[in-house]
Amino acid sequence: MIQTKAYAAQNETTPLAPWTFERREVGPHDVQFDIQFCGVCHSDLHQVRNDWFPGIFPMVPGHEIVGRVVKVGDHVKNFKVGDLAGTGCIVDSCRVCENCKQDLEQYCLNGNSQTYNGLEQDKKTPTYGGYSNTIVVNEDFVLHVSDKLDLAGTAPLLCAGITTYSPLRHWKVGKGHKLAVLGLGGLGHMAVKFGVAFGAEVTVLSTSPKKEADAKKLGAHHFLVTTDAAQVKAAANSFDFILDTVSAEHDFNMYLSLLRVNGVHICVGVPPKPAEIAAFSLIGGRRSLAGSGIGSIAETQEMLDFCAEHNIVSDIELIDIKDIQASYDRMEKGDVRYRFVIDMATL
Repeated sequence: MIQTKAYAAQNETTPLAPWTFERREVGPHDVQFDIQFCGVCHSDLHQVRNDWFPGIFPMVPGHEIVGRVVKVGDHVKNFKVGDLAGTGCIVDSCRVCENCKQDLEQYCLNGNSQTYNGLEQDKKTPTYGGYSNTIVVNEDFVLHVSDKLDLAGTAPLLCAGITTYSPLRHWKVGKGHKLAVLGLGGLGHMAVKFGVAFGAEVTVLSTSPKKEADAKKLGAHHFLVTTDAAQVKAAANSFDFILDTVSAEHDFNMYLSLLRVNGVHICVGVPPKPAEIAAFSLIGGRRSLAGSGIGSIAETQEMLDFCAEHNIVSDIELIDIKDIQASYDRMEKGDVRYRFVIDMATL
């Protein structure tokens, strides 16, 4: 077994603190890489607090993981020692259901294995994430990372990046489309970058007027303050797509009114309570309310390759792991531009 250093929550009320545990030895099809950087996702905060469902404790969060390969199994074909590598939100799936066979393992019908706060495919062994110094993953769920990219800025692409890239690609958002990005945080700032790179006309929707300068700096063409009734009224029936990254409660019906006929409101944020949707909000323009969850391994590799070609990474604030609890507090207040990333050399 591999002795591993980490930060973990022992239960839903204790702060993250140093913890050691054992990872499995590298098997024939496994890749071990030492973690250099790990992004801090808002879902890390939700899961250590049991906001969504009962957690598996001790819990080592982190699913935006990048580093350098230190060992490979005898049957590994696509990685070698010294390669840059990454792992995102899932580390395995059943491989045999119809979704897995279509490269949609994020929707595995038998339950994929989350990178942390989950179980391996034996349905017994807990998974531990990237707030740690090393990780062992089956090579099919390890991603190649280009040395052209800033490695720290690449880490959040493994969740914030693919969560916004995937729906934009699925709905073929691009030139000739008007895309609204709702919320300008970790997810939203990546949605702006991808939307612009794909050729769409991008508008940021935000309750905060002070974010306009940042939105324009990221490449957004327009900015709409959603607390300004006159601006909202003027934007009615304007957008082909709304990519909704907001995880706080908000009025879906108001945002649906901004869509054109056949427009699609795509949810990637996860508010804590179910939303009330008026049927007329959809019927009135043959509008659709949809959702999307991360992306497949193949699509994530496609995204990383696209980012390397177009020099796209996340805007980050690099932190020491000892400051993780303070970073959670700041993240909860929206005080980060736009993703915290842990320098794992500080572990």
